[in-house]
Amino acid sequence: MEDFKPTGTPEPMLSKATSDWLYRTAEDGVRLKRETNSMPQWAGSCWYYLRFCDNRNAQQFIDPEKERYWLPVDLYVGGAEHAVLHLLYSRFWHKVLFDRGHVTHPEPFRRLVNQGMILGENGEKMSKSRGNVVNPEQVVNDRGADALRLYEMFMGPLEQVKPWQTSGVEGVYRFLSRVWRMIVDDRAEQVVLDSAVQDIPATPEQLRVLHRTIRAVTDDIERMAFNTAISRMMEFTNAMSDQEVLAKSVLEQFVLLLSPFAPHLAEELWFALGHAKTLAYEPWPVADPQWLVEDSVEVPVQVNGKLRARLVVPAGTTGEVLQATAEADETVRRQLEGKTVVRVIVVPGRLVNFVVK
Repeated sequence: MEDFKPTGTPEPMLSKATSDWLYRTAEDGVRLKRETNSMPQWAGSCWYYLRFCDNRNAQQFIDPEKERYWLPVDLYVGGAEHAVLHLLYSRFWHKVLFDRGHVTHPEPFRRLVNQGMILGENGEKMSKSRGNVVNPEQVVNDRGADALRLYEMFMGPLEQVKPWQTSGVEGVYRFLSRVWRMIVDDRAEQVVLDSAVQDIPATPEQLRVLHRTIRAVTDDIERMAFNTAISRMMEFTNAMSDQEVLAKSVLEQFVLLLSPFAPHLAEELWFALGHAKTLAYEPWPVADPQWLVEDSVEVPVQVNGKLRARLVVPAGTTGEVLQATAEADETVRRQLEGKTVVRVIVVPGRLVNFVVK
């Protein structure tokens, strides 16, 4: 067929095919006509994830080897309203294909996450009729795209329904401004590094804060807990504000952590730190285990299961030393006066509990 445009009549487009394709003659001489109705676009949208894996295959809808390699889909993010429409039908189609032996997994998606809806400031669903629609273009014009996307991630857990608060954008914008000033001298006429940023080895304290942040942010991203990942980066910024000198290497790693959340700002900071090429192809930071070990730990001390004191002791303190330290604590001594210690439960690094009568 060369002409497959709509006919303007109820007849489907395939009805314009040549007669030798449209008609066949059965063995008994009966003339048969092909069915010219085709599936609607809706049907194609039920199995597109399969076709994506092998979209140039003219012989099969997907090569079996590619199906085994790519499927099921590891993660599907879609709204709850979407679940009762497309996802319901795609799951049905997939199960039929599985029953017929065309796919090897009974489910199309390994994990499904439904993101929560952002409501208007009045807590109602945004709509033009209610007059509570927030135009993202206006937010971008006022505070930038990074502030908008960062605020949407910082509002709360991804799956939670959340009301929009314009004041929240201001808070996130202040954080991004603080990150900029931490690295760049905003008093200079050109973009230059702040004098506190120096190309020197990082201090042990800076390395501890950095690598704990790397681990926390990485774990949060894997869990899609973007709001807590942003909180970790805010904590990093607070910790670095107490440092008189900042190692450039530490800030480079932090900018890489920031880049998925605030890509425009991160890219500018990456160039300010002296890099000529984009950070998009840089490897993701990896936490060094040696900087994840705590120097000291806080251990609660209980008497008959009730908290009476907290001890700060070096990490790795043995149970015997921990018990002796607890017994020497003035607050604990007062709680034990006149009582008989029946048993002492010690969990090194976690707990001391005196059972008394």
